[in-house]
Amino acid sequence: METEAEINAKIMKLTMVISENYPELSKYLNEMPITIPIDSNPKINAKNLQKYYDNLLDIFRKYVAEHQLNYINQHKGLGHL
Repeated sequence: METEAEINAKIMKLTMVISENYPELSKYLNEMPITIPIDSNPKINAKNLQKYYDNLLDIFRKYVAEHQLNYINQHKGLGHL
């Protein structure tokens, strides 16, 4: 298992990619259920960070796939692809 520092680095890198390339997606990141703690004193550990990263990556991949599909559909028949 990766360390907290390693997972934090991956989260930071992915967050930067999102903010630089897909800023419209950034507004949804604060609404992720995993960011709303159920406990009054939530524990930050490698397991919870990995869960957050996995959810973040899943949202990112789905958004990029949908974004690319929309782009292809918009340019279909225009000689771009």
